[in-house]
Parts: sequence; C-alpha cells; structure tokens
Amino acid sequence: MDTKVLSSGIKYLTLPESYIRPESERPRLSEVLACEDVPVIDLGCEDRAQIVQQIGDACANFGFFQVINHGVSLEGVEKMIGVASDFFRLPVEEKLKVYSDDPSKTMRLSTSFNLHKEKVHNWRDYLRLHCYPLDQYVPEWPSNPPPFKEAVSNYCAEVRELGFRLQELISESLGLEKNYIKKALGEQGQHMAVNYYPPCPEPELTYGLPGHTDPNALTILLQDSQVAGLQVLRNGKWLAVDPHPNAFVINIGDQLQVGIYIYSFTILLSLYYIPVQGIDYL
Repeated sequence: MDTKVLSSGIKYLTLPESYIRPESERPRLSEVLACEDVPVIDLGCEDRAQIVQQIGDACANFGFFQVINHGVSLEGVEKMIGVASDFFRLPVEEKLKVYSDDPSKTMRLSTSFNLHKEKVHNWRDYLRLHCYPLDQYVPEWPSNPPPFKEAVSNYCAEVRELGFRLQELISESLGLEKNYIKKALGEQGQHMAVNYYPPCPEPELTYGLPGHTDPNALTILLQDSQVAGLQVLRNGKWLAVDPHPNAFVINIGDQLQVGIYIYSFTILLSLYYIPVQGIDYL
C-alpha cells in the first residue's frame, strides 16, 4: 500500500497482503451467533434500586451492557457522528496533517493498531484524542471540519458525566457508597478513539480489530446505527451485538474487572462499527 491510511478514497477490490491473516487466525463468520439477551438498562427508570440490580447482574454475568435514556443529548450524539464522518471524508492530504504512528502523542490519526510491532495489520483507521482536561487538549485537535472542536468537546463533557453516573451505580451494585469508585480514582483521565472501518473486499480474511479486552476501567461505546459488527466473547462463543437505537454499549475494562485501582474511562465512537472482533461486510 502506498498510502498511510485506509481512508484515502481508494476502493480496494482485493485485500492487500499485509492485512491477510494466517488461516488459523481468520474470522469464522459463519460461526458467529446473535447475542439475543444483551442487557438493555433504562437509566431513566425512577426505581434506582432496580437500575443498580440490573447493572450488578450485567457486570457479573456479561461484563457489558447497553444503556438508554442515558442523559447524553441526541443532538450532541448526532453532531459528534456528523463531524467524525466529515473528518474521514476530508481529502487524504488534509487528514495526514494530523497523522502519526507515535503512540505517545495525545492527538493523532493513525491506522491498524501498532504498525511497528504487528505482523498483520487491522482494517481500520482511527483518530485518537485525549479529552480531559478539555482546555488543555482541545487546542491541538483538528480544526477541519470547522465544527469539530465544539461538537466533540460538548459531547465529551456529556459522556464524562455519564461515566461518573455509571461509576456510582456500579459502586452501589457492589454494596459500596455511590462515590466509592470516583473517590478511589481521584482525577480521572479521558480518551476518545474515533474508529473508521472502510468497506472490506474480503472480510473473511481479516479483522477490523481482533479479539481483545479493554485495558482501562470503563468504555462507553457509540455504535454506528446502520451497520452491525460488534462482537463479544461469552461462554466461549463469539456473539454479534447489534446496535440499539439511541443506546451506548458499556464495557467493563480490565481494571474494574480485577478490582484494582483504575485511572480513566474511554469513549469510543464507531463509524460503520467498532468490533471487539469482526470486520465490515460492505
């Protein structure tokens, strides 16, 4: 591949060799079943004890759940998706102004996962942003498209509040004071990964992202509403999690799962989808 990113406008008819996984590591798409019983928790319910019970059950039995009536405005979500989509539609030379393969940078466009260490690449581009404190990081964010900084900063602020609310509910589900986790964490960081998965010509040969766990404490995922692709591993089987209208997927990260001190929560925004395992069928 001559270009640094997949979102270059090139329509691939075959999968470039650097993305083809060994046969033993390829997705078995025909074996992926639908996850029919994903917990969907209504945070607008007036019965707080019921919400706490549902979250506790979901954390113990699934490790993830979806939330609706979560307090993040529909306008904010739509603007976030709009500016993210517009960013990846920019001319490639404009996007490459913020490209870097240096993982230490607090704002960068990149591709795959770790180009320097991996043997086979992943079929995705992503824009990585540090989001807290906003006044420290917003100045380095992309200025194009023009509404980007305002739309993303407003969205980040709303989702941060959702993250704190979820921490309270998780604390209560463990029989702790509602502010226990927040107090234990102190000043928490916040990151966003805006993932873009272009149409893949041979999805049976590669992944957008291979199977993984999230190393942080809490992931708040906004899926694309039109295209499914998120998969989770449960009881030894990969299950497809379809988008739910106006919902976020909440994933319990490694740090919460093992019960040690945690330092941040992460926002993920999917364009077309963000898989735990999977690849775009378009």
